[in-house]
Amino acid sequence: MTQKASAPVFVLIVLLIISLSLTGGGFYLFQKERLKAMDLATKLEEVTEKERITEAKLEESKKVVGDLQVKLQESRDLLERTNAELQQEKATTQEALSKVDQLKSDIQQSDNVKAELEKKLAQAEANAKKAEVKLKDLQGEKDQLETRLKQMSSKPQGVELGNIVVSPESGVSSSAAAPVEVKPAASGLLEGKVLVINKDYNFLVLNLGAKDGIKIGDIFSVYQANKYIGDVKVEKVHESMAAAGFLAEDIKSKIAEGDRVVQKAK
Repeated sequence: MTQKASAPVFVLIVLLIISLSLTGGGFYLFQKERLKAMDLATKLEEVTEKERITEAKLEESKKVVGDLQVKLQESRDLLERTNAELQQEKATTQEALSKVDQLKSDIQQSDNVKAELEKKLAQAEANAKKAEVKLKDLQGEKDQLETRLKQMSSKPQGVELGNIVVSPESGVSSSAAAPVEVKPAASGLLEGKVLVINKDYNFLVLNLGAKDGIKIGDIFSVYQANKYIGDVKVEKVHESMAAAGFLAEDIKSKIAEGDRVVQKAK
């Protein structure tokens, strides 16, 4: 070949080489970019997956936060109820303590009252013993008086009766006196006198008895110097005398032995 003919071939070869070089470089770059794209796609998928996972976790976290908020509100409500119950319990405790203090005061007062009652009971027992002794003495005097009345009732109608005095201290005594006269009043009712007064047993003795027609339940008016004192009612009748009770409590302090008695009409 001539030198002129070999120049284009050389140029063609050079161009071919350059073209191959460029093609190889482009292919290399293409492959490199393709690998980068694939790597980026992979990374994008990973990021997308991570984002999905993150969003799932975020949703779960939101749900957890919501549950926690609900529980927090429930805890707050429970705390408020607990505080209210605690305040109520404190008030109840304070009221109970006040009642305990009041109860202690009442117990102390009851103890004082009990001590006072025991003291009064002891005094009452002592007084009762004294009253028993006095009652025995009065019973003895009553027995003596009844014996005396029986003796006087058994005497003949014309027997002389002395003045009889009855008292808790001296009992029954008598002294000689003129015969007691029984006469009818102007109205035809019986009239007599008071022989004995016993204020402890609330009765007096009249010089009128069964022989005069006196009966249990008869009422007699008592006069003192023609002044009306009160009425007495016959409760026990003997042959020549009778015992009568006071129909009013205040007259027993006004009646005296020797006062005139007049039978009341029925």
